[in-house]
Amino acid sequence: MSLTGPIGIFDSGYGGLTVMKEIVKILPQYNYVYLGDNARAPYGPRSFETVYQYTLEAVEWFFSQGCPLVILACNTASAKALRTIQQNDLPRLAPGNRVLGVIRPTAEVIGHYTHNGQIGVLGTTGTVNSSSYLLEIAHFFPEMQVFQQACPMWVPLVENREYDTDGADYFVKKCLDELLSQSAGIDTILLACTHYPLLIQKMVKYLPPGMKVLAQGEIVANSLANYLKRHPEMERRISRSERQGSRLFYTTDSVEDFDNHASIFFGQELRSRHVKLKT
Repeated sequence: MSLTGPIGIFDSGYGGLTVMKEIVKILPQYNYVYLGDNARAPYGPRSFETVYQYTLEAVEWFFSQGCPLVILACNTASAKALRTIQQNDLPRLAPGNRVLGVIRPTAEVIGHYTHNGQIGVLGTTGTVNSSSYLLEIAHFFPEMQVFQQACPMWVPLVENREYDTDGADYFVKKCLDELLSQSAGIDTILLACTHYPLLIQKMVKYLPPGMKVLAQGEIVANSLANYLKRHPEMERRISRSERQGSRLFYTTDSVEDFDNHASIFFGQELRSRHVKLKT
């Protein structure tokens, strides 16, 4: 049995590939396994219990593939399932393994991007209703004001390749107007969903000049690099290659559909394999 294994990266669908792209760019030497639970996406409207159960099944699958470290590159899974998995399930499943999310790394640095301490957060209904960003940002930057806006139509727009069409403008402008109506002082907007970076070109048309729009990929990638430096015991457990690590992609739905969509998010062609999780 191998003493090392790949880093697992999980998302409910394709969006986590925008995070994986940045992680691979910064840490190309490691081996990676990506899983998109496309058959049960989107996670945003689902209950806490359902998202927790689906995410736990994915984490168990990653562990069965030998992954000692799993990144939940999904804001909804990070908001609704991560804490329970870390506290209740890891001690039982694999005490030496780790599961990390995308919310805390973002909250740790978000305050460095704003000039006036007013942040807007755009996310799925599930992420917004969880209040995870409000709590995490308040922990690191208690003086900051955070305004949230759910954008339930944005993920379907992206996943159906409508993100660059004229029809997307209405839904993009609507959510931005609703967010900015909460405060005229917002100077930084966080995209708290890994699908949303594909809508940035639409967003800038309806935002004031100079507004910062932050995607999470680079933030999470830098946080992971820092984590591995601070935890050499975990770094030693991750498999790597001298030149470039391997990258395996899995989906719970059609591999043809996944491969056709995935290149938009990952920036290059890829070939996936099908896997069935518990139901």
